[in-house]
Amino acid sequence: MARFDLVGIGMTSQRTRNRLVERLREKGVTDEDVLAAVARVPRHIFIDEALAHRAYEDTALPIGHGQTISQPFIVALMTQTLLTECRGRVLEVGTGSGYQTAILAHLGESVQKIFTIERLSHLIDRARERLGAMGCRNVRYRHGDGYQGWPEEGPFDGIVVTAAPPTVPEALLSQLAPGGRLVVPVGGDEVQELKVYDRVDDAIEVRTVDHVRFVPLLKGIR
Repeated sequence: MARFDLVGIGMTSQRTRNRLVERLREKGVTDEDVLAAVARVPRHIFIDEALAHRAYEDTALPIGHGQTISQPFIVALMTQTLLTECRGRVLEVGTGSGYQTAILAHLGESVQKIFTIERLSHLIDRARERLGAMGCRNVRYRHGDGYQGWPEEGPFDGIVVTAAPPTVPEALLSQLAPGGRLVVPVGGDEVQELKVYDRVDDAIEVRTVDHVRFVPLLKGIR
């Protein structure tokens, strides 16, 4: 297993993370559990060493193979949007670096178990190593097609998608439990909307939270 610097050096100190938290608070993130998770998770272990000096900037960063680690504000916004109430079982579509997974795993009783799925095998393997080194035991991993979700483990109380499909996959809506919520960026390469789908009784209610930019959600596995 790879070794990760979980303690951090000067640029990755707790004080640096706390400054990031204050920037997120100023931008409108108000959920204290989410902010506490951001303060606890060492973002520098989720990016390449060459970019470690930028780990606590509020910006997206490349992680190779055309993928990125999302901007901390967007991660916090999506997590806060998901957690208007406790979500016992959460499906994450697009593990990527594992940073969003780690934030979810540090939310205590708000999220009991995370099921995360990634189409790129090297990314899911690397995320498993990182989260294992952090002691995250409430996460299950799958190398698979995010468009299909994880039907054997559904339905889910919450679903968060970290890449943008042109339209929301019907398979994900079908795996949403009664009272559940799906948070997903939807749109093309240039214009995307961060949308919320709530299952209320037998209906799906939809609203738009913000305009965002994510890498596209692709089908198949590699």
